[in-house]
Amino acid sequence: MFSPMICEADIAPDKVDELKKIIDSFLKKEKEYLSEINILKEQIRCLQDRLFGRKSEKMPSDENLPKQLSLFDPPEEDFPIAEQPEEDDEIDIPAHKRKKRGRKPIPENLPRIEVVHDIDDAEKQCECGCLKECIGKEVSEQLDIIPAKIQVIRNIRLKYACKNCEGVESDGPTVAIAPVPEQIIPKSIGTPGLIAFVMVAKFVDALPFYRQEKQFLRIGVSIPRATMCNWAQKIAESCEILLAILKKEVLSGPLIRIDETPVQVHKEPGRKNTTKSYMWIFRGGPPERPGIIFEYHATRGGDAAAAFLQGYTGVVQTDGYSGYDFLDNKAGISHMGCWAHARRNFMDVLKACGKGKDGKPRSGAADQAMKYIRKIYKIEKDALSKGLTGDDLLQERQAKTKPLLDEFKRWLDSKVDEVPPKSLLGKAIGYALNQWHRLVVLVDTSHVTPDNNLAENSIRPFAVGRKNWLFSGTPEGATASAAMYTLIETAKANCLEPYWYLRFLFENLPQAMTEEDFKALLPQYVEPSQLSGPPHVT
Repeated sequence: MFSPMICEADIAPDKVDELKKIIDSFLKKEKEYLSEINILKEQIRCLQDRLFGRKSEKMPSDENLPKQLSLFDPPEEDFPIAEQPEEDDEIDIPAHKRKKRGRKPIPENLPRIEVVHDIDDAEKQCECGCLKECIGKEVSEQLDIIPAKIQVIRNIRLKYACKNCEGVESDGPTVAIAPVPEQIIPKSIGTPGLIAFVMVAKFVDALPFYRQEKQFLRIGVSIPRATMCNWAQKIAESCEILLAILKKEVLSGPLIRIDETPVQVHKEPGRKNTTKSYMWIFRGGPPERPGIIFEYHATRGGDAAAAFLQGYTGVVQTDGYSGYDFLDNKAGISHMGCWAHARRNFMDVLKACGKGKDGKPRSGAADQAMKYIRKIYKIEKDALSKGLTGDDLLQERQAKTKPLLDEFKRWLDSKVDEVPPKSLLGKAIGYALNQWHRLVVLVDTSHVTPDNNLAENSIRPFAVGRKNWLFSGTPEGATASAAMYTLIETAKANCLEPYWYLRFLFENLPQAMTEEDFKALLPQYVEPSQLSGPPHVT
């Protein structure tokens, strides 16, 4: 049945305003639903990108992207014919260095075993009847490996006694014997070399103790995993004085970077085995002698950072976790934010936007924000290439970075009311504005870098190891792990090879008596010539 269109004149006057209100409410709800749909689509694209997309946050520039060519007879305009010059002009090509391709040379410090390959005596006889003479040789090298070999060190202590008087002439001991060699773990079967090997295998190569136990069985030796766990805890106890001195080095300033990551610890009093605990990292000290401290704590509360920073004055750089908010009002501390985290949020927006019909990422507000951040890092890169430090670097930031930050702040303020706060872009803008008072510390001090990546890179080996050994059996085990990661990561930060440093430390720590003796064993003060093997991290 045909229904005639209803016009406003056909409606009672008292119903018009009511219907308009109903229509406005429907339009408002439609707008809210569309906004929510767009937000959900963003989240879906973001999750898809995390599952299937590139993990790198690096954005390739358009000029570096290879142009996709058509497969079937592309139109001629896609392949413009270059105009031939009327004359053969000479072009000067500046000299440049090109990296040599092919196999890298074998290091000269490796031992060589020469194997001479000669021809048969019959082939040395020439057809003329004379013997052929050797006129040279061709040499080629191959790498060989000797499987792990374990050996036993027999400590033989000689005894001495006087057979003439049999000790009746003296009140002292009748038998003299060589003293027991001092060991980092008394009465242990493990030498410093073996213990260092086991610790590096777990805390550098992420090889759990139970896998090492199987490896030792394959070469005919039984070293239970419980013994290895006990070694790690004994080492941590022996290094307590050393770690306390290292903490003083980190707290000496002028900058401390902090980060944390979850870890599962069993047998914690009053807690379930599935409850999350946390490993904290504090990286600081003089830039030329960095120190890295790992600390295990049962919670993620800011109390862990507050306890560590007690008495510290200087700059503290963190991410935007709320547990660090107390640093904003702490006397003597300047709280610096992390530009990498601010950039990461805008990067998520770009990934969620997807690509347009031309195959390029859709540009928009997030792309504009990324341009500002790229300019900040470009200024830092240029300053680093010029070797600017101290006051010179600070002047460079005040002259170039500060005006750029002021412009970026005005842009963020103009966008905050235009974008739904629950959208990815709204969250990115909100994060940047909430952290702005921390991010701008970059132009107020020369000690900091734009991001907290050094701390994140230092804690990454722990996260990789966690995927293999999964959890710590006890809080004592987690504390021992923190001590081992502290020693190893500090050694790596000071360009020392972990195994040879730990072996040197375990050999010399029992003889340390004074604070100066312990300080000389820190990775920051160990000379490469003191190590028995390759001193530097490659």
